[in-house]
Amino acid sequence: MLTLILIGVGTGGCSMSRTDGAFAKMGDNDLTGSIGAFQASAPAPTETDLAFARNAASDVLTKGDKDSSQPWENPETGARGSVTPLAQAYSQDGHTCRDFLASYVNGRSESWLQGAACQSSQGRWEIHTLKPWRQS
Repeated sequence: MLTLILIGVGTGGCSMSRTDGAFAKMGDNDLTGSIGAFQASAPAPTETDLAFARNAASDVLTKGDKDSSQPWENPETGARGSVTPLAQAYSQDGHTCRDFLASYVNGRSESWLQGAACQSSQGRWEIHTLKPWRQS
């Protein structure tokens, strides 16, 4: 009986720590996954890149779906990303407005853009700001 208990304890929920396994500590310069790949020093978007991002922002805001995103891509430069509305719409100077966040991917560099748009009297969303995102 004692032998069975010792075997059970030895093979139970305990394990030994190894430093060469799948969960070994990564070095400070090692990157993994999409979050670690985002660089603050991505090349600045071109005016045509921004035009594609603005069109995607207008499209996703027009749809008005909650928790939706709209992809965009500039075939000329290869830059791409997606636009996602943030929070709820708000009123500003008698217009309905909404903030959004856009990803910007160009080659191996990635960054974020923040923007704001307001609905015109004709119902079209007009982008008022689109600039590099500054984390507060």
